[in-house]
Amino acid sequence: MNTVMKYAAAGAFALGAMTTAAFAGSVTQPGERVGLAAGAPLPEGVYFVNTLDWGVRRVRDGNGGRGDVTVAVDIPVIAWSTPWQVLGGRVQVLVATPLIHVATDNNLGGDTEYGFYNPFAAVQLAWDLGGGFGFSYYAGFYFNAGSNDLAFQSTSFNHAAAVSYTADGWNLTANLINGIHIDEDRGYRYPDFFNLDLTATKTFGKWELGLAAYGSWDYNSPRGVAKQSQFALGPLVGYNFGPVILQAYLTRDVYQKNYGGKDTRFWSRIIVPLWSPEKPLAPLVTKY
Repeated sequence: MNTVMKYAAAGAFALGAMTTAAFAGSVTQPGERVGLAAGAPLPEGVYFVNTLDWGVRRVRDGNGGRGDVTVAVDIPVIAWSTPWQVLGGRVQVLVATPLIHVATDNNLGGDTEYGFYNPFAAVQLAWDLGGGFGFSYYAGFYFNAGSNDLAFQSTSFNHAAAVSYTADGWNLTANLINGIHIDEDRGYRYPDFFNLDLTATKTFGKWELGLAAYGSWDYNSPRGVAKQSQFALGPLVGYNFGPVILQAYLTRDVYQKNYGGKDTRFWSRIIVPLWSPEKPLAPLVTKY
């Protein structure tokens, strides 16, 4: 269950959907995979992982006024850890259909938008390297779908590599995520991006305590606006009810560039094993 609690869910987030002049490239929400041992393979089975977060960023508009942008994101994920292996790594399939709610206060126009956006699908390989170490890599796509007011009107390629140490109740994980937009929105491309999600926690019985941190950086600025970047951190707590697992973490930007203000965000997560067969792992491809 410790492995399940630390699993790397996948999802999506369009920072450019905020009604500010932001066009940050991170379709993958920065911080959404904090608290999960992204490098550790799951036991065979099907899992439901839902990450819900809510946050406020106080920004300055083009006329010098200030107001709050509130963003809530729900990322429901179905993860299938298959009975197959490729080159010793477990084959895992991830699908997500995220939702978003964006609102600005009256100082910024008082707009509200919500709906589905940019569904996600990926295939992952995860290796147990022994000694508590694990490594994984996945590749997939966010698809151009959802509300025109919320979603990036672009399909993007997304891939990630993660390394985890999970021995003795620890979860020390670095998850590196790269996204590349592969089509255009009305003649414009969105910025490509790099995210880094970091976790350092320790379990004490059924409790998990530690630190959450994440950052995001635009690679380029094809729309002619300034590249954006941020880094946030805060405490994380989790509890294993067996089999249902809950996590929560609170983060605050300690650095931001070209967002107009710092973001404060509360995160919650529930992990529910839906199905787990009682049979041994069956290699799909055997490495000789």
